[in-house]
Amino acid sequence: MSGAPRHGASDRQGPQTGTRRDIGTRLHEELRVPVRGGTLAVSRWPADDPAAPVALALHGITANGLSWARVAHHLAGRVTLVAPDLRGRGRSGGLSGPYGIAAHADDTAAVADALGAERVVLAGHSMGAFAAALTAVRHPRLATALVLVDGGVGFPVPADLDPDDLLTAVIGPAMRRLSMTFADRESYSAFWRRHPAFADCWSPWAETYVQRDLVGEEPVLRSSCALEAVRTDGVDQLRAEAAGAVHRLPRPAVLLWAERGLMSEAQGLYDTDRLAAAGLDPERVRPRLVPGTNHYSILIGDEGSRVVARHLCAAAGIGGGAEEVSAP
Repeated sequence: MSGAPRHGASDRQGPQTGTRRDIGTRLHEELRVPVRGGTLAVSRWPADDPAAPVALALHGITANGLSWARVAHHLAGRVTLVAPDLRGRGRSGGLSGPYGIAAHADDTAAVADALGAERVVLAGHSMGAFAAALTAVRHPRLATALVLVDGGVGFPVPADLDPDDLLTAVIGPAMRRLSMTFADRESYSAFWRRHPAFADCWSPWAETYVQRDLVGEEPVLRSSCALEAVRTDGVDQLRAEAAGAVHRLPRPAVLLWAERGLMSEAQGLYDTDRLAAAGLDPERVRPRLVPGTNHYSILIGDEGSRVVARHLCAAAGIGGGAEEVSAP
């Protein structure tokens, strides 16, 4: 990875390299990185050039780092992509709290520290976009630029709404599945293949991503996501510190927003009116619609992940620069 270890990295235990395997056409490394209270599981797709820029990518509220695998495929070795399983999810599911967006931001800085990445492009999808924005605010020397994917910009919600009701209303089946069990791995794949947002973008990358979520033994398999983590993070991203981070960014950001929603419904999380109402500083955040995508396919679908990869390269100063991505 490019860059010398950041200040304080010498006092940390270094990352532990685990398995290496192919996902799609790119070599995927599994690392264990020390953070407060334990270690995070971290996926890394190394660039062809060890001195290439680094992008540190954060996943959504019930996802895991392999949600970025298809983006890594489209990066094609131009950028090293690092994607942790955030605490309470995936292979970091056993790492306890404290949860919350600030905790994820500090974990993200610790991952960069441990891997010797002095400066990175910060990226995040959905809740991960809030975490990426807050990472940039709390650790302003770390980020060179940000790529926010269908997240990071919040809106007011009723103060008296129960947190579980709110989360179910927003993320729907992704929340309900946390209390479900599955007889085998194929049943879990079938659950996701039926999901309206996944139906048209199922692939080996999607299969690998959803399978990483399972823990337990057949016939009682369940999601790795800790319900307490999801509840805490879901509410915390609505609070001022996390929701306001996008207005305090120390570096420029692009916001890639999906045309359709979490169930591939016509109304997405964002539209031009909602973004106008959010009062984003055009010098700080540049919204870009990614047509034909929904909240999930913008990251795991072929065209969506291709657009995300293109913007990551532009943010890292690779290729023809920003003019290549002036429109998705």
